[in-house]
Parts: sequence; structure tokens; C-alpha cells
Amino acid sequence: MKQLIHNFTSNPKNDILSGLTVALALVPEAVAFAFVAGVDPLVGLYGAFMMGLVTSIFGGRPGMISGATGAMAVVMVHLIKSGNDVGMALDQPIENLGLQWLFITLLIVGLIQISAGVLKLGKFVRLIPHPVMMGFVNGLAIVIFLSQLGLFKEIKGGESVWLEGTRLYIMLGLVTLTMAIMHFLPKLTKVVPAALAAIIVVSVVAIAGGLDVRTVGSFIREGGGEGLKAGLPVFQGQIFGLFDTLQGHWDLIISTAFVLAAVGLIESLMTLNLIDEMTETRGSGNRECVAQGSANMLNGLFGGMGGCAMIGQSIINVSSGGRGRLSGIVAALALLCFILFAAPVIEQIPIAALVGVMFMVVIGTFAWSSFRILNKIPLADAAVLIAVSAITVWQDLAIAVIAGVIMSALVFAWENALRIRARKRFKEDGTKVYEIWGPLFFGSIQTFNSKFDVRNDPDKVEIDFIESKVSDHSGIEAIWNLANKYLDQGKDIRLTHLSPECKNLLMKANPQFANVIESSVDDPRYYVVTNQLDDQV
Repeated sequence: MKQLIHNFTSNPKNDILSGLTVALALVPEAVAFAFVAGVDPLVGLYGAFMMGLVTSIFGGRPGMISGATGAMAVVMVHLIKSGNDVGMALDQPIENLGLQWLFITLLIVGLIQISAGVLKLGKFVRLIPHPVMMGFVNGLAIVIFLSQLGLFKEIKGGESVWLEGTRLYIMLGLVTLTMAIMHFLPKLTKVVPAALAAIIVVSVVAIAGGLDVRTVGSFIREGGGEGLKAGLPVFQGQIFGLFDTLQGHWDLIISTAFVLAAVGLIESLMTLNLIDEMTETRGSGNRECVAQGSANMLNGLFGGMGGCAMIGQSIINVSSGGRGRLSGIVAALALLCFILFAAPVIEQIPIAALVGVMFMVVIGTFAWSSFRILNKIPLADAAVLIAVSAITVWQDLAIAVIAGVIMSALVFAWENALRIRARKRFKEDGTKVYEIWGPLFFGSIQTFNSKFDVRNDPDKVEIDFIESKVSDHSGIEAIWNLANKYLDQGKDIRLTHLSPECKNLLMKANPQFANVIESSVDDPRYYVVTNQLDDQV
């Protein structure tokens, strides 16, 4: 309880100011991702509010920001389009059927994510190698940068074209001014978050100078919206009456739900890991899974877009001094107040100010040290780092992380497959002893088998595993097959220093192995460190 209170009251000034900064940056992001998903901007904004509020209060770590995200939006598009197509095909078309399907899907997404937290699957984020993490943040920085370039375009004649002439120069000038304020202000004072000060100053300059610039309001209207409409979200109330329209389409709902749940959890847990490193503290991945799932279920019930953790906004929050849960709560409530009461003011904020803030996030996110270490780390790690960065830009964050983990796992398996060794010696009674060193698993079985000469070995053989770890069923099967070969030759075989689990499995496979396995007081004992760590959290 003391820690919980500390998370809300440790630094209220910084938390409140950084929360306001994040709320301002959330508006165009939520709107843009709503357009990507093919839903009304208000659905994205209220989705960001509900995600932010729930995860800030109940999430796995203070200071992390959640909302509507592009990674999930690109998955939602196909579902929403398919639902709308079905609605149009009905004799009496249901308006926005795709959006209703999305709400049903979010309920399933929430159940999957909560289940992941209850089953303590969040701890597996610790298995993500450092090269994957560096590639992830580099790719993310590039993605954020590229997404901002689209804001240098405007709609003319129904087409999106690049800004030109005076409008382009004004945009570039305001972006530069924003970045300059964020860079130099912290050197003078840290009383006010640099990002918030930059947004206010640039907005005043643009409005007072009567500059012809794109604003949050014009951005929404260009995308087909009507601006930030005041009012609470209107829940259609049809969600539980729409299940008959899903006949023949449940496979799409379920598959999309699993993809959304996986993408959301991977991005959220990676964000948690990154903020852990930035703040030198540790959050709870399992608790974050439950909070993310609860927030998505709430979105499904009350008409929000859903989402996950937002790395860019989380970095803005932490960099602005927001380290407590209060910062996320303020960001969510401020976003709601902007929609309900301050829409005309927020709509006048120049897009250039928000672009400048995100460009500074890009600079702060990119792991510039990766350029220095590329020629100092193993070639395989360098390849993983570059591949993850490229896949993040080419596909999305979740696919990049999964691909990076698989690549790293294959490299690890290959390197360990080559490390199996067998030192040979003879006892005074003529027994030949094979002292096994290194991990025995599916990748090292072939090398392991090549170390033995069953036909020419003496009548007594001992295989000592005190410096080896039998890691999987393939390793146990290899031992079982090898011992049988010696027994078939009529030779006396002894297996020593096996782990208790390995002994039990071998004797279950063949009770005769009770005479083959020798127990010793110094048998090794193996423990899973991550399980012990989880018990302490």
C-alpha cells in the first residue's frame, strides 16, 4: 500500500505537466490511427482515453502510456472492411457493421491478454536478446520518423500532395523552432517540460502571426472527420444482437483477435522493457498483460478502438519527468477534457509543433551506439540487429521481434550444438570413462553420438554427465539409444551424474535402466532462475 501511494504522490508537479504534454501528443496520433483502421476519429480518441486510464492505474509499471496504436490499427483494417462488406450484402444493411465486429473482437482480445497475464506469460519478454531490443528501438525510431513525413502533405483535388513553397518553409521553420526549444530549454530550466513549452510557444507564434499552417483541426477534416466533437461515445447497443451476422465469419474474428492480442502484448512488453532500462527500475509484465486485456475489453464494451502501450508517448512522458502513475492518469483525463471542453483550442495547435516533438522522440529513441558496436559484436548479433530494424520498418514491430527471437534462438542452438565434448580416460580396472561437457539437446545429438566407439570400447564403460546438462527429450532419447547399443553388445554401461528428471524419464522408458544409472551424492541440481525471480515480484 505504501508503494502504491508513492507511485501516485512521489512527484506530482512533473507528473501533471508531463501528462498534459503527452495528452497533446496523443490527439493527432489517435486520430491518425483511427483513419488507418477505417473508423471515426472519435472512436480512436475515446479508445486512447480508456486504454490510458486503465493501464495507468492497474498496469505493470508507472509512467508507461497506452492508447490507440498503428501496429494494431493495420490489423483492424481487414476485419472492419470485411464486416462492412457483409453489412452491405444484407437485405437490410447494418450501419458500421465492421465497427461492431471490432468491438466483439476486442472482447476476445481482452480475454486472451488477461489469460496471458494469469498464466504468467509476461516473463518471457526477458528472453528477448539485446540485439533484438536494439534493432527494435532503431526500427521503431525509423517508423516514427517516416510516419511524421506524411504530415508534410496536404489534400488537394482529392489527392495527397507534398507541401510546397511558403507553406513548406513555414512548416519546416516551426518544426525547427519546436526542436530547438526542446533541446535548449532543459539547459536553462526544468521547471516546465520542454515538449509542453515548445507546443505552447509554437502555437502562440502561429496564431499571433496569422500563419497559414495545418492544424489538428484541419488534419482531422482532411481525413474525412468533422473535428473534435464534444460528447461522450455513443455505444451502439447492438453488440450482443449481432452474433447472427457472424455465422461463417467466426474464423476471421478469432484469428484477428489472436493477432491483435499478440501484437498488443509484444509491443506493450517491449515498451515496458525499454522504460525499465531508461528508468533503471523494474515493472511487472504479467500485471501489464492483465491491465492491457482489461482495457481492451472495456473498449469493446463501450465503443473504443482499443490499443496497447505507445513507445513514443511513453518516452515523451519519462523524458518530461513523468515517472509515476499520476502522469498516465493526467494524460488520459486531459485527453478526455480536450475532447469534451477544449476542442476549439486543441484544434488550433499547429501540426508542426507535434511533428517537432516526435522528431525529438526519434532522436532520443534511436540507439546511436549501435553504429559504434556493429563491428565489435559477433557477426550473428549484428545481422539480427540489422534484420530486426529492417523488418520493423518493412512489416511491423511484432513480426520483427518474433523474427529476431527466432533468428537468435537458431544462432544460439547452432553455437551450443558445437560445444558438446567428451573427454576420455581409463580407470585402473580398465573401465573407459567418457566425461561429457556441454549441453545435450536436439542440436548436439549428432556430435554427441560421434564421440563413442561402441564396437571397440572395453566391456565396462562409464558416461559421466556432471559437466553436462540434458536439456530436452531429444537428449534423453539419445542417451537411451546409446545405452541400448552398449547393452546389445553385452557390455556393462553406467550413467552417472544425471539430473533427477532425466533419471526418472529414462527408467520410465525402460525399467532395466535402474541397473544402469548410478546415483551420487554430488548429482547436479538445476533450477529455473526466472521462476524464482517471478516469485519475488
